[in-house]
Amino acid sequence: MASLRDIKGRIDSTKKTKQITAAMEMVSASKMNKAEQNAKGFVPYADKIQEVVASIANSNPDIEHPMLMKREVKKTAYIVVTSDRGLVGGYNSNILKNLLNKISERHQSADEYTIIAVGRKGYDFCNKRNLPVSKSIIGVADHPKFADIKDLASETVQMYSDGEIDELNIIYNHYVSAISQEVTAKKLLPIENLDEHGAADSDYEYDPNQQEILEVLLPQYAESLIFGALLDGKASEHAASMTAMRSATDNASDLIGDLTLTYNRARQAAITQEITEIVGGVAALE
Repeated sequence: MASLRDIKGRIDSTKKTKQITAAMEMVSASKMNKAEQNAKGFVPYADKIQEVVASIANSNPDIEHPMLMKREVKKTAYIVVTSDRGLVGGYNSNILKNLLNKISERHQSADEYTIIAVGRKGYDFCNKRNLPVSKSIIGVADHPKFADIKDLASETVQMYSDGEIDELNIIYNHYVSAISQEVTAKKLLPIENLDEHGAADSDYEYDPNQQEILEVLLPQYAESLIFGALLDGKASEHAASMTAMRSATDNASDLIGDLTLTYNRARQAAITQEITEIVGGVAALE
């Protein structure tokens, strides 16, 4: 059985750990609130650009663009949005498990797909398993700006336009609430189901013409989908971190309670033993 000093030492160290996890929970909660605002604030812009693109595409059946046309899928790209740090519960593992499932279900060799890794955890995971990573970005800010990923998003969309890939998907955690995040996989390119988002008779005037405007808007639209998923993922990351730290704090409280009970029992046993020895000594003297 551990000595009273050892038990007391464990209690003290667990209390210090509890203080740290409680502070980290508060920091994550603050970051989550800001990230949630960023994600929600981006939605109106994304909805509007989607509406305009859909309106142009639906109003003129003769308009063509590579991003709107399906083609034989010879190579698929997966954008994987993970965190740069740990202590986020199952946030990263759920995303990476989804990625591995899709690879095993859809592909026979590494030549059929490539990965664009956003976040150190996803990048390291893919490298350790020799999965093909064509592009990556590490050290994304807690509250990213579009400029932070503009080059990556633009280059990834250009890969599709140049025919290097025939399908672009993104896997990330969708923020539902502070205690709930859902792994989400979306096809970004080719762009589909635009008829659900914009009416053909929308009241827009186009200058110079619809085709030229679409040439500019479609890449921006695809890039905005990537950025929107990143904002959503960041909100989920901070929520997962907050939940993990709260769980760690609760576990520390439980452990402190158990150790304190053990300490008191051991202390009582020691006192009882000392009293027994004193009584026995007195009896021997008599």
